[in-house]
Amino acid sequence: MDKELEKLSRLTAPAANSEARARALAAAMQAFDSAENNAAAAQGNTKGWRPRSIINWIWSPAMNKKFLAGSALATLLVIPAAGYLTIELSRDGSPIVDQTEIAGNLVQNNAPKPAEPVTAAPQLSEAPTEESRPAQSSAVSGVQALQDKELQTAKPAAERLSEFDAGDIAALKNKSEDSAASLGMAKRVAPAAPGMAAQGQLLAEPMGAVAPSPAPPAEGQAQIQLDPSRERFANAASNPIKSVVTDPVSTFSADVDSASYSFVRRSLTGGAMPDPQSVRVEEMINYFPYDWPSPDRAEQPFKATVTVMPTPWNHDTQLMHVAIKGYDIAPATAPHANLVFLIDVSGSMDEPDKLPLLKSAFRLLVNRLKADDTVSIVTYAGNAGTVLEPTRVAEKSKILSAIDRLEAGGSTGGAEGIEAAYDLAKQAFVKDGVNRVMLATDGDFNVGPSSDEDLKRIIEEKRKDGIFLTVLGFGRGNLNDSLMQTLAQNGNGSAAYIDTLAEAQKTLVEEAGSTLFPIAKDVKFQVEFNPERIAEYRLIGYETRALNREDFNNDRVDAGDIGSGHSVTAIYEITPKGSPAVMNDDLRYGAADKAPAEAAGSGHEGELAFVKMRYKRPGEDKSALITTPVGAGNAVATIDAAPQDVRFSVAVAAFGQKLSRIAAVDAYSYQAIADLAAASRGTDPFGYRSDFLGLVRLADSLSQR
Repeated sequence: MDKELEKLSRLTAPAANSEARARALAAAMQAFDSAENNAAAAQGNTKGWRPRSIINWIWSPAMNKKFLAGSALATLLVIPAAGYLTIELSRDGSPIVDQTEIAGNLVQNNAPKPAEPVTAAPQLSEAPTEESRPAQSSAVSGVQALQDKELQTAKPAAERLSEFDAGDIAALKNKSEDSAASLGMAKRVAPAAPGMAAQGQLLAEPMGAVAPSPAPPAEGQAQIQLDPSRERFANAASNPIKSVVTDPVSTFSADVDSASYSFVRRSLTGGAMPDPQSVRVEEMINYFPYDWPSPDRAEQPFKATVTVMPTPWNHDTQLMHVAIKGYDIAPATAPHANLVFLIDVSGSMDEPDKLPLLKSAFRLLVNRLKADDTVSIVTYAGNAGTVLEPTRVAEKSKILSAIDRLEAGGSTGGAEGIEAAYDLAKQAFVKDGVNRVMLATDGDFNVGPSSDEDLKRIIEEKRKDGIFLTVLGFGRGNLNDSLMQTLAQNGNGSAAYIDTLAEAQKTLVEEAGSTLFPIAKDVKFQVEFNPERIAEYRLIGYETRALNREDFNNDRVDAGDIGSGHSVTAIYEITPKGSPAVMNDDLRYGAADKAPAEAAGSGHEGELAFVKMRYKRPGEDKSALITTPVGAGNAVATIDAAPQDVRFSVAVAAFGQKLSRIAAVDAYSYQAIADLAAASRGTDPFGYRSDFLGLVRLADSLSQR
């Protein structure tokens, strides 16, 4: 035997025959397929075939094609394509399996329930309906369709290769990229566990404790990948400079929203300058709590304070700063609340900074409510459903359990959800209490009436029942800020953007009174400037809140609402008569000559302006009027002589204008803004003002790239 082996060892092996190898491989694959198709069903699958790795599914037929069999070309082309496709399809953490089939098996109890992703929660309904099943990405659906077709035809591997080759691989790669962009998914690359990096697997980043203002990612750290092209913002041109002679009256609605500031913060801390259209200067100013003088009694819901000072970015103009503070309702005397949580559970909400963060935010709010308050929950995806009938907060565990069981999946039929939520709020209506729908969404409405105008009409009709609206925005990638603003502005409501758990704490806990308890509705401002003293003016911000002059006295025209303790600030840049900063020439005929004479005979020669405010009490239809003349007694000689809160709000106004690319502040640097804010920071118990300084420095760094 040893001699025979020795002889064989001296023989030269014959050259490999590629055709023989291809035939052998084809025969082996055919035998494998036959055994696989005749095998017993694998656990969790009733089709009779075993779940396979997508790499094997692509690799096996490709290797059997004659011109690729046994060649180095197969390694160079197929492995990179299959690896890239595997990485792309696994980025969102979705398993490449037939989810619809598994859901059917679960309903029929044909197989044990598979382990759920760590960010998911059990579905509320007992059995998933067609509309409530999680929506698959188009990339996964495309792969599954090809896989199902292959299994149904049960063709041998050699024949299947003609239907799925390198061109199909490239097509699926493009499909995966398009799908990720269209879904607007925020992708994070987390450090892989030992042994996983070589396989190209991505781990979902767990959502832990969130700081009030996250630090920018350090060099080398993973950054969020976003698709801002799908985000929608109202396209509003900045307010122009107006001549007092031709247009002496400025009219606008109050705005207590804060969504813009939170969105700007998330953009900057994510390493990108914000879209200028996303910056609403008034919302940035009104984000901060201020210690403006407030009324002593509820009969007068707010009080106005006016300060006139030099403009820090233009020595030839002045700022007229108008601030009001709402009456603050003591917690013990706060009225009972009837709240309906209208929660978007569509497929687009299935991201860590959307539904999981939303659930945590509402848990904070529930813990803040009183035992006699009432909470209901309506969800909407492909259709709407009542998850929790009106329930007293005394049964807190029942409410929290309903929140915990929410799960995302399906399309977004928001109109049906709005109808259901308002019906439930009306059913549990509390007379002389607070009745409010709280809509939490990323704004992606795509089923049923979904245009801004359609939804605006629905909201306008529903507000007649005395039910207020709060809109809470979540997430990035397909945020529909424009729609959320439309709903809030036309539904007796307000809008906030929740980007962190700390922001949820601020909006729903620390400022719960102003968020939940309205003290005045349809609040309007009208400022008339004296042409003898003021040549021009420009309102800073409030572009989306402008009203016609005649709207001020028309009680049928809707306007903004103010909650308990709310602060509202408006700033005008005004140009005194005779200043070199005047931009408009005097009129040749009539008005320029008559206006000063008329003003001189009015008895108000010393006034700069006259501020008027109209408001309605909740539940009333007739407005009341508050007026404040502005004269020399409201003026200070230097910016440093202005109150501390006034100076800080001016710094925020300058920052917002710079991010909006307003030409008036082009020469005013980020460093100057930071210096003004730092000098006027004052008491900062929650760190909001310190965080603002950090954002200014971030914007300065990013603008120099």
